[in-house]
Amino acid sequence: MTLLEGRSWPLGANCAKNGVNFALFSAHATQVELCLFDADGQRELERLTLPCHTDGVWHGFAPAVKAGQRYGYRVHGPYDPASGHRFNPHKLLLDPYARQLHGSLVWNDANYGYTRGHVDKDLSFDTRDSAAYVPKCVVVKTPKTTLKRHAPHVLEKGEYAARARLSDGLIYEAHTKGITALNTSIAA
Repeated sequence: MTLLEGRSWPLGANCAKNGVNFALFSAHATQVELCLFDADGQRELERLTLPCHTDGVWHGFAPAVKAGQRYGYRVHGPYDPASGHRFNPHKLLLDPYARQLHGSLVWNDANYGYTRGHVDKDLSFDTRDSAAYVPKCVVVKTPKTTLKRHAPHVLEKGEYAARARLSDGLIYEAHTKGITALNTSIAA
């Protein structure tokens, strides 16, 4: 399968009528791979590099993928713990925008990005594959909804007791300093 360019928004896995768009933000990644799994989430079927990178978002469109597909990501980049970078493509990552997960986490040393018990402690680098021990994301078809915009109903005097329920109310809190601090027409 070949991934097409797709688009950088919305983030996550989003179904279209002819495939699924995948988009993942990573400001420091050098490559992002989409891993597709079988229906049980046990066997990796395909590993595809997301072809595009736009403003920190890696994205690609998979024409053959449909709702129900199990997937995860492998993200490449610098392994420099002193700078806060711990990229490790041996570890399967969940999509932070996934709407559903399949399977459960199994505690195993392969889940760690470093080698437990190593003399360098958490500065070491573990090359074991974690895919067998982590849940997989599931592509979910979301229904398209249309939001109708309309002005809120303003209750007339005496109407509140007759028509409104407390559960229908909205309490809006605003702090005077916060909403006026930048207003130059107000004297300090």
